[in-house]
Amino acid sequence: MSQRMDYNKATPAGMKALGGVYGHILHSGLPGALVDLVFLRVSQINGCAFCIDMHSRDLLKGGMAVEKLVLVPAWREGGKLFDDKERAALAWAESVTNVSTTGVPDADYQAAAVQFSETELADLTIAIGLMNAYNRMAISFRATPAAAA
Repeated sequence: MSQRMDYNKATPAGMKALGGVYGHILHSGLPGALVDLVFLRVSQINGCAFCIDMHSRDLLKGGMAVEKLVLVPAWREGGKLFDDKERAALAWAESVTNVSTTGVPDADYQAAAVQFSETELADLTIAIGLMNAYNRMAISFRATPAAAA
């Protein structure tokens, strides 16, 4: 599959704006590995090969064990590989990404609110929304994953 267009060239100001949101997330105080884990899960849900490839590489470079990485899609069955904060972030990411079917129920919010402050949860939700936007750009315009380049 070939890339339809280079969206970075087509709308540099738009992509810079998304980059500004990414910069906010980097400085939000959320652990980088947790953000990358959420980015990976959102990208898996959306089927974004470009982003799955990128965030898998980021997590591996950051020291995540392959055994944990391969279980991200089945994190609920991953036992102690995922700590309580990671489990809450992954559940929240799934609920928010699938908002059209989940409606993000109160139980999902309450579970996330146990692990995250209001600011952290708001920033985590911004990160989830950002990755959904990036996934839609990469999928729509067929960004080529590094592994397939």
